[in-house]
Amino acid sequence: MPDLMVDFIISLDGYAAAEGWPGLWGMGGPEYLDWIAESSENEHLTLMGATTYRLMSGFAAEAPEEPAFAELTALPKVVFSSTLRTPLSWANTELVTGDAVAAVQEMKQREPRALRTLGSLTLARSLLRAGVVDRFRVVVFPVITGATGQQRIFDGYPDIKLDLISTRTFDGRLQLLEYAPTILDGPPGVSAPMVIDG
Repeated sequence: MPDLMVDFIISLDGYAAAEGWPGLWGMGGPEYLDWIAESSENEHLTLMGATTYRLMSGFAAEAPEEPAFAELTALPKVVFSSTLRTPLSWANTELVTGDAVAAVQEMKQREPRALRTLGSLTLARSLLRAGVVDRFRVVVFPVITGATGQQRIFDGYPDIKLDLISTRTFDGRLQLLEYAPTILDGPPGVSAPMVIDG
């Protein structure tokens, strides 16, 4: 059964992007960019929602020769959406219009390749909440974007315990953290309140 990994890049205060800032907060150094290219070479199926699809397919159409977008275009991709229609313009992309969690559970039974999300905050939140995520990986960029930050990643998540699998530093400033997630019913060590009939 393949692993499903949720993959995010975040500011230190947990935002996916920030108004007025350049991509990767202007900190995409050569070591990190080389790692992205190497990661793309590992065979996997990329999962995304409609918003990420529209954004990334637009970037790929504008810069088809850019290595990162060329590699992403060549990868097999699945987009979950009730608003998009076939045929999709981005090569190697399959559209799934039904329930994303059920579709991913089925993919984990039949798909030989690893599964990885790309952006897609709502999709990742649903998959984590359903308990089908095997690994959770973030690359933390050393910026705080409290005034301009957009798309807070962890809002609406359940309580999750994260067991550290690996860490790595890129370009002396970006921190990769990879975890195995476990969904919790509540804070650890807190039992349900006792009810006394009176």
